[in-house]
Amino acid sequence: MAPGTDIQSVRPEEAAFADITTLSSKEPVVSITSVPATPEIPTPEAGLDHTLVLHPSLVTTDFELLRFHAAAFDQLPKANFNTTSTKEHTTTGIETSTANITAKTEYSTNLISSPYNNPGHYLSLPTLPLPSLLFAKALTSLQPLTPAYATVHYPTALNFSHVLGTLRSLLPANYIFPETTFYAVCFQSKLKPGVDHEWLYKLDYEAHREACESGGLLKYWFGKADMLGQRTNLATCFWHSREHAHKGGRGPWHAKARKAGREMYEFFSFRGWAFVVKEGAVEWTCEEWEE
Repeated sequence: MAPGTDIQSVRPEEAAFADITTLSSKEPVVSITSVPATPEIPTPEAGLDHTLVLHPSLVTTDFELLRFHAAAFDQLPKANFNTTSTKEHTTTGIETSTANITAKTEYSTNLISSPYNNPGHYLSLPTLPLPSLLFAKALTSLQPLTPAYATVHYPTALNFSHVLGTLRSLLPANYIFPETTFYAVCFQSKLKPGVDHEWLYKLDYEAHREACESGGLLKYWFGKADMLGQRTNLATCFWHSREHAHKGGRGPWHAKARKAGREMYEFFSFRGWAFVVKEGAVEWTCEEWEE
């Protein structure tokens, strides 16, 4: 997946997905990060149906909140959460909005896994094994770790340690999270000036829908490029497996996006990463994927 331009209105001006089957990097980089103390955030009750979250209609559709304020975190049922304010646990210190929970709360098995809170763009939780399901829910708390996220070394761009703290808080009682490898992709880019923003948005939107329909896409996150500045951006996605990533990139909209991407980017760098969550979710490693 790929980043795009600045979003200031209801029509996000985003770029198309990258080609996850043909692009690769050359110099492997390893980053091992220990996780700090687990934050006091949701702990599920015994017997909780982990496939149930609040209905997406109860969560904002605002791109800024979903991308930079981790608003999709509000979809996790608050009835099972500790009372501590979410504000205390967001990496940037920005308080997220609270889901509008009515007396008769509606639930769903569809998780908001990207800035697109729209039908056709959700992750179906019952399709996943428990480790991937829990990790996908933890990724709702994903946010930038630095304003320079578009250009820094990928393992330092986003709040991965905080995500693992969220994951530990979601583990069922007496459940030990098994060591699990997820496939992550990172797309760092610089757009050409004067690109067709509407077409970029259309490509990204439809290609993401294709990937969701294919299955196994746990999270898609992208920032925004400052078109009056350097026009750089970062996009990243997490997959259940590399095989799912390959399958998800084979649709016709991905083909259109790859063709357009070669014309609209001044520069881009695509890398695949093995993101390993260690046993117990107490540590993670991020190593460039070797073909």
